[in-house]
Amino acid sequence: MVNDIPTRMVFCGRRWQVSDTPTRLRDSLWTAPLEEHRGLYGWRFQATDEDGKSLVFDVFKGADGWHVHRSYD
Repeated sequence: MVNDIPTRMVFCGRRWQVSDTPTRLRDSLWTAPLEEHRGLYGWRFQATDEDGKSLVFDVFKGADGWHVHRSYD
């Protein structure tokens, strides 16, 4: 994170560099009942690994750190 915006991460043992402008996600994305995740937020962004493969990620911040909720080809 740089200025609270994602810039890079490790996922499935690979380093990923954010390669577009991240979009902040709010409560409406998450499938859990509202009372279970009030205030939950995350980010959607494209990231590219060292081999040039790009995926789109939805990540959220939990009590124990950041988690990948979903990835898309």
